[in-house]
This record gives sequence, structure tokens and C-alpha cells, in this order.
Amino acid sequence: MRIVDPSFEIQDDLDRSSLAVRLEACGRICYKSEDKITEDSAVPFVRKIAVHGHNSVLEMAVATLEVSCSQERLFELYACQPKYLIINPGASGFLLTGSIRAFREMYSQNPGNQLINDMLLVLAGRTPYLFEGVFDSGRAMPPDAEIAVRKVSLAEVESMPPELLFRHRYLGVKFIVNRAVTHELVRHRPCSFLQESQRYCRYSQDKFGNQITFIKPMFYEKGTVEYSLWQQAMEDTERLYLQLLETSTPQAARTVLPNSCKTEIVMYCNLVEWKHVIALRTSQAAEPSMREIMIPFASELKRRYPLL
Repeated sequence: MRIVDPSFEIQDDLDRSSLAVRLEACGRICYKSEDKITEDSAVPFVRKIAVHGHNSVLEMAVATLEVSCSQERLFELYACQPKYLIINPGASGFLLTGSIRAFREMYSQNPGNQLINDMLLVLAGRTPYLFEGVFDSGRAMPPDAEIAVRKVSLAEVESMPPELLFRHRYLGVKFIVNRAVTHELVRHRPCSFLQESQRYCRYSQDKFGNQITFIKPMFYEKGTVEYSLWQQAMEDTERLYLQLLETSTPQAARTVLPNSCKTEIVMYCNLVEWKHVIALRTSQAAEPSMREIMIPFASELKRRYPLL
């Protein structure tokens, strides 16, 4: 068995990558198949994910659009009751940020809406593979001359005033924590999550070191009786789990695994929601293992965005 400390990583490298690369990197965490990533693997991976309807992966990348249109067009958009979108109306249009999943579902449910059609023409024109099976530019309605849609870069979002930056800047963070912590994190409904799956991961494989990794408990000091009891329990669990794998599947064997198991989870949301998460999960009333990871993360976020 391995024992590691909890940690976090803000996904700056993926912010600088293409949407497909971002989606693949996040999606493969579920199966711990990062070893299959190559220079050409991102687009086929995303296509397969979309075909199989794994929408949670498609939530891990957002696009921001600047749209110029009449107020009537904006009202038509609101009438469609779009989900999972951030919209800031302006004098001559609006600013909109949504995940790839949000754009796909919005068009699927409202294929006759001109404004949505024109937004998808821009997005699918740049990354057609993200909208295959949902939107075909060749069969779409022609663009309306009175509607102008422009893709906004991340650098532009970063330079926006705080009231827009905090709503339209999405940040992905990978946490390596125990499963007790992730049970609480996934309760934050506005966020998107992808997590290492004990159902698919077979920890008897060489890539896992033929062993289970546990997170060091902050409650017990190494060398104490309590720590020794915890360590013995984890060793017994690992032995039983590996024994079960000899005759059963990972999804069956995982039923003996405890909260102390290490897991990786990607959490993705805008800065407004991160502010709420931090306020809740760093308070004195928060679970100690949660505070152990969230307090240093909060310090880093404060350094990057002091006004937040």
C-alpha cells in the first residue's frame, strides 16, 4: 500500500490547450488512462465520448461568446429556458459563457431558433467534432445579417472588469484527496465533476503498482496507537480487495474499500462559485480534512484574484 498527502493542481496547462485536449485530459482521469494520451488522441476520444452520451465530460470545457443582436432576439433566447449558461445582457447584445454540453443541448432542444443557430455556426465552425450528431453546418439555417457572434478568448475574459470576470472565468482544479472529501465536494450543484472510478480501475494492475493508495489521515499522528490501528485496517482492506479481484470484477471488489482511499477529482466552475465553495469549506465548522486542502487552495486563489 501507498500513503500520500492530499494535494491540488490548478489546470493552467489545460487552459492553454485546445478544447479537445482539455476534455480528454479530464475525461481520462475517470479511468486513469492518461497513459493512452498521444498527440492525435484527443479528437477521437471526444467523438467517442459524445457518441456514448457521456455528457459530464463535455461539461469540462466552456466557450464565451460576444453576441450583438436585438432585444427581441435575446428575449427569444430566454424563452427557450437555456440551462447551464451565464448571460450578461448589454446595450446592444450580451455576453454568454457555457459548456460544450450546454451548447449541444440548447441547440438540440431548439433547432429552429435563429440566434442559437448562429452561435453554433461559430462554435462548430471552429471545432466541428464537438458537435457531430447534433449540429451540421451544411444543413443549418443561413446566418442572420442582423446577428453578430464572436468567440471571446480566455485572455479577453481575464482582462474583463470584476463583475464579468468572476462570472465568465471558469477554473478547473484537480484534487487528490480521500473519498470522504469528494463526497462533500460533489454536493456543490453548479459545479462539474469528473472523478477516478473505482468501478473501472483495477488496482492490481502494474500501472497502480499492484496496490491501493490511501490518503494520510490528518486525525492521527504517525507513531501513535491510533495511526497504527488505521494503518492495520488499510493493510487488511488492501489484502481483501486484491483477493476479491482474483474471482470478481473491480466494481464488486470495491465494496470493501474505505473512505481513506485516494481519489482524483476534477472540479470545474466559475469564480463566483469557487468563492462560495471556499467560504463554506474553509470555515471552522467545515470537516478538518476538507479544510486541510481548501485553505491552501484558497490562499492561491486569493493571490491570483485579490478582488475575489
